Amino acid sequence: MTHIVGLGAPASMLSPVKGFMFDLDGTLVLSDRSLRGYEVLPGAIEVLSALRQRSIPFVVLTNGSAYRPAEQASRLRNVGLPLEDEQMLTPSSVAADLMRRAGITRALILGSRGVGEVLADSGIEISFPGEPQSQDVQAVYVGWHPECNMKDIEAACNAIWAGAKLYVASDVPFFATKHGRTMGYSYAIVGAIRRLTKARVLLTGKPSLHALRFVAKKLKLPVRDIAVVGDDPLVEIIMARRGGATALGVVTGMTKIEDWERQPESHRPHHVLRDIRDILTCGVVCA
Repeated sequence: MTHIVGLGAPASMLSPVKGFMFDLDGTLVLSDRSLRGYEVLPGAIEVLSALRQRSIPFVVLTNGSAYRPAEQASRLRNVGLPLEDEQMLTPSSVAADLMRRAGITRALILGSRGVGEVLADSGIEISFPGEPQSQDVQAVYVGWHPECNMKDIEAACNAIWAGAKLYVASDVPFFATKHGRTMGYSYAIVGAIRRLTKARVLLTGKPSLHALRFVAKKLKLPVRDIAVVGDDPLVEIIMARRGGATALGVVTGMTKIEDWERQPESHRPHHVLRDIRDILTCGVVCA
């Protein structure tokens, strides 16, 4: 029996869905606060396996930037999710694409080694605060950085005052884990940097439309043919709504059914899935 709850546009007004973008934390898994362990959410393996069998393309886009996409995909395969390396995307994937197209060749990284590796793999020279080459960069990129200190923030500010652009992986204050909501480090770090520099932020993760367009390019589909599946009205849902994709909300993460019902229209999904497996039986959203 289907458990889809309609909140937004009538089914007749939605484009048929030909591909999917899934959020990770709160939608497919719940991680621990260290991002080292995962609890797979009910139905996640079944849904991804069925989409693969039906040759329906999908990607997973997390706002987490601690790991390279291939490493993240490997970790998820280890807990049973059928996910190829190229189907795993992070904000660093988007950042590397945007920086290359902007002609940026050197970036200062405020984050773990994994935050910068995707940029380095794409040919961008990376450095970290305290390293000699960190003085001459064209961009500052802030990601997962639980060890951030004031010297790191100072280095970022100095680079921005010298002309570097500010990129950030995630501007989300909290995300869902199995221990409850957990603070987004980059949100706090960028808050401090912007208080000092007043720099304009270029967001590379959700809900950025840069991220949604990157997903569309990976899926080789127009945005209107994509369903975005997630747990946060201010992240996946607002991104889908702004970009013209179909928004599907789940109740396994940040937002429960009663919370979805209280959202303003711009933050409401087109449908709420009480069970993610309803994707497989829903004629409204499956091409």
